[in-house]
Amino acid sequence: MTTVDKKITVKPANNLKKVVKVERAKLVIDADGQILGRLATQIATWLQGKHKASYQTYLDLGDYVEVTNVAKMKVSGKKMTDKPYYHHSGYPGGLKTKLMKELTPAQQLIHAVHNMIPKNKLQTARMKRLKIT
Repeated sequence: MTTVDKKITVKPANNLKKVVKVERAKLVIDADGQILGRLATQIATWLQGKHKASYQTYLDLGDYVEVTNVAKMKVSGKKMTDKPYYHHSGYPGGLKTKLMKELTPAQQLIHAVHNMIPKNKLQTARMKRLKIT
């Protein structure tokens, strides 16, 4: 693991600035033979920084995660043929549907991790630290 140092300025409720030093490690995960959902929960935990003792919900303290061999990842059950993914264009009748088998393994993993991370201002910054090769 490699560490990357970064300083974050936090403005608490009493309007005093507090500088928090963030040490980010780089985790390399081999997805060969692992199940999609279980792998996604591990990645989401590392991206949020929940594995650290200094975890705070309002700070982005997570690490970098690199995933290799995504094509060899497993999906349990009949999800590959039956599970739909929806998105809407915003126009009337604009609901689009894709099955899981139409997505690449990298897209499947990104979609799973993205839905496991809290939907707030930190979500995009956390997802940028995920690299899939």
